[in-house]
Amino acid sequence: MKSKPRVAVIGAGAFGGWTALHLLERGARVTLLDAWGPGNSRASSGGETRIMRATYGPDQPYTKLAARALKLWQKYERRWKKQFLHRTGVLWMVSSRNDAYECGSLAMLREGRIKFKELSTPEMKKRWPQINFDDVHWGIFEPECGYLDARSSCQAAADAFIAEGGAYRQLAVSCDGLESAPLRSLTLSDGSQLKADHYVFACGPWLGKLFPDTLGKIIRPTKQDIFFFGPPAGDSRFTDAHLPVWGDHGNRFFYGIPGSDRRGFKVADDTRGAAFDPTSGERVVSQPTLKRVREYIAFRFPAMKDAPLIETRVCQYEQTPDSHFVVDRHPRMDNVWLLGGGSGHGFKHGPALGEIVADLILRDSEPDAVWRLSRFSKQQAS
Repeated sequence: MKSKPRVAVIGAGAFGGWTALHLLERGARVTLLDAWGPGNSRASSGGETRIMRATYGPDQPYTKLAARALKLWQKYERRWKKQFLHRTGVLWMVSSRNDAYECGSLAMLREGRIKFKELSTPEMKKRWPQINFDDVHWGIFEPECGYLDARSSCQAAADAFIAEGGAYRQLAVSCDGLESAPLRSLTLSDGSQLKADHYVFACGPWLGKLFPDTLGKIIRPTKQDIFFFGPPAGDSRFTDAHLPVWGDHGNRFFYGIPGSDRRGFKVADDTRGAAFDPTSGERVVSQPTLKRVREYIAFRFPAMKDAPLIETRVCQYEQTPDSHFVVDRHPRMDNVWLLGGGSGHGFKHGPALGEIVADLILRDSEPDAVWRLSRFSKQQAS
């Protein structure tokens, strides 16, 4: 009888936690490691909420991946008797004359069997009078999407992993020798060694530090400021009971999540920020970014003009040059998998991507070409 493969997964965020759980459910012996714990404040999977959407433009794999993720979020919600996905709907406001992104999304949404509606500006004004649609030309509404509870779902996946027999250890991995093939064991921060047949590194913004030769120039952590504003007392128009998640595709891309669980009205500018160290970087928001966000809110949500800033958060994107994920073996080690490059849109896909990676490892398969590392050498050559 063939023995169960031993797999070490490093990183308990949205990618690593779900990968570890799917591997365990398929019969592998899995050890999950994280330096600070699932959904911790330094992690790209930390914080309260993330957007669940399927509008992604033309010719990409993420609409179908989101469709699969929607089914898996629902499956695990039923299994664990917990809610993580809040189906407020997602509204895409097209406030730029260049609407190729949204127009290109329509065929992909149909192909992925994602429910959506194209909305005219008068239709949106009637439905959401608290939004100023003055420069919005049309919109897309995804009624079955919305927002996800972030850190709490990471913890739930880890809890389920442990309950089903997985081994979890809150320890860091030494980067010494990781790129010196072959990799036979990991040195952990308590001085112990961990041996496995396969190693999956799902370390988000730390991947470039762990694998500087392979990923140092490919995965770049950027500082991203998030703001929470307090609506007027007793005004429920800016809560998830009366407002969807929204994205506004103009000269800049702003997005937001309506007030939920009394946390305030979340708004952010999606523009990529400066380089940021996820370990030692101090998480203080930029005043120029706050000014820009306030000006935007005053225009788009007039009743929120001068609303008090009640909470801020600095997170990071682990950005790749083309914003596609990295899902591939290390170029010199077949037993080492590199999983990351979420680029600000990865969280929602966690359950589906974890399922894919588990199958790739256990079936010794090849990843989708769009996620392979070889694409970067091709881009440089061209």
